[in-house]
Amino acid sequence: MYANTRNILGKSLDELIQLREAGLGILYLGIESGDDELLTWMRKGATAAEMTEAGRKVTEAGIKLSVTVLLGIGGAGKSMEHARATGKLLSTIDPDYVGALTVMIVKGTPLYDLQQQGTFNLPSPFEILSELAEMLSHTEMTRGLFFANHASNYLPVRVRMPAERDEAVEMIRKFVSEGDVSSLKPEGIRRL
Repeated sequence: MYANTRNILGKSLDELIQLREAGLGILYLGIESGDDELLTWMRKGATAAEMTEAGRKVTEAGIKLSVTVLLGIGGAGKSMEHARATGKLLSTIDPDYVGALTVMIVKGTPLYDLQQQGTFNLPSPFEILSELAEMLSHTEMTRGLFFANHASNYLPVRVRMPAERDEAVEMIRKFVSEGDVSSLKPEGIRRL
């Protein structure tokens, strides 16, 4: 079931436990970023602290938690701050699953308009991969899986946390340093 931070915080722990007992096995929560400035800019409606509280409440109720983060949403200017803050948030929530998607700019959307005005610059594919490596390196989850295998991503990644984290970070950074554009998922396929 999909939820947002407000939905979760609006329920008591007992109500969440009752939902689990009624068969709710997993909640999907889009956190997008751990950077409060970006969350405000996106009009997310929740702070990193509130998302931490919501995530922990779900886990305490015995419900699996899958969260989504958005690579590239900080633009070229806030890419690394976004990565570090999001890694920190993932560490405090400690979800069962993380799904990383890469932002796709669609004509007719507010983000498209900002890009056209020159006030939002999407990071390059290799900058987005560097952001992913930075995010992972700042993620101290004690368990779970971190996926970046969505169609929007340039490089499919699946990491068992924490055991495979350092190896994955090293692999992504090596991939970026080699700079082989032909190894990236083509733009046309990313839009499927």
